[in-house]
Amino acid sequence: MMSPLSGTHHGGAYSMQSTNNRRIARVRELLKQEISEVIRQEIPIDKAGVLTVNDVGIARDLRSGIVFLGFVGSKIQRRTALEELEAKSGLIQSRVGSSVRLKFTPELRFQIDDSIEQGNRVLSILDQIEKEQRGPQQQQQ
Repeated sequence: MMSPLSGTHHGGAYSMQSTNNRRIARVRELLKQEISEVIRQEIPIDKAGVLTVNDVGIARDLRSGIVFLGFVGSKIQRRTALEELEAKSGLIQSRVGSSVRLKFTPELRFQIDDSIEQGNRVLSILDQIEKEQRGPQQQQQ
């Protein structure tokens, strides 16, 4: 069973706990910055699309974490991005460990965060509904 992670992403299991909030928030922000920099340097945009670190969920004991990534690119680039992340996860972990001073370097997993894409899809559907509703009203006038 995995230990619960702290963060602001994806509700329930990632809600912030009152103990060590400030420390965990600082660690999450440091990890987010360092992981972003390593990804920027190690994973080429033309090959794997644009990856952004949206959030980092971290276990209370700071030994494991999930990196939530935003992605912009083609389906092929998305597949390549996931392959690159998996292939370079050791390097990313090592570089983060050498730049962020912690007793343990968290074991990181990477997950493409589709929440922005899903939000855009919902907005598009709402726009379409609004246009359809305006259509008959404009014809009556």
